[in-house]
Amino acid sequence: MDLKEIAYTTEITFETAALRLLVSFVAGMLIGIEREAHSQPAGMRTHILISLGSTLAMLVSIYIPQTFTAFQNGDPGRIAAQVVTGIGFLGAGAILRFGVNVKGLTTAASIWAMAMLGLAIGAGLFKISALVAVIILFSLTIMDVFEKRFFQDKILKRIELTVRKNSVSINDLRKVIVAMKIRIHETDIRRSAGETTEKIIFYVYIPIKLDPQLLGDELEKTEGVVAYSVEMIN
Repeated sequence: MDLKEIAYTTEITFETAALRLLVSFVAGMLIGIEREAHSQPAGMRTHILISLGSTLAMLVSIYIPQTFTAFQNGDPGRIAAQVVTGIGFLGAGAILRFGVNVKGLTTAASIWAMAMLGLAIGAGLFKISALVAVIILFSLTIMDVFEKRFFQDKILKRIELTVRKNSVSINDLRKVIVAMKIRIHETDIRRSAGETTEKIIFYVYIPIKLDPQLLGDELEKTEGVVAYSVEMIN
């Protein structure tokens, strides 16, 4: 039996299962590496395990009716169908909350898509699976660059300021930020008893043409500001 016959046979043999699991491993690894590079909570190992588990679920779904006479009239998709609903719980764990804003939705979506991809590989849909894997990687890489380049002002960012207590008012800081045509979405204040500093966090939309260095210079000139950082929420 040549490689093509092993890949596309409807009978689940050891060779067929091993090949599909290997393809599933590679697909999970490639997509997982991209998420790992973005320091997401669900990285390479998580995506590999999701892909392998989904592929195995599909293989078992196909294998049982083929092997056990008592289940020959059973639904071969019943076990695999549970993956579709069950993966949602794992995806929810990748979502982090910042006030009313959330981070990790893209990773949660990639987890769900990875599970579906694993099922397709387990069913022997190699060409469709390869196409979907390429589209997923394209969406996570090229489209990410495109989005940041052309829709920068639509992406929520987090400005975290460390200031000395009672040295500057929230309104003064808001005026500095708004003066640079930055739209403030939400403000969060974090104080700790006994500390000489406090953290003030602004969730903002920054215009594309605004140089982040200019924002930093203005914040540094504000009395009472000890340190600041700007990060994107995605």
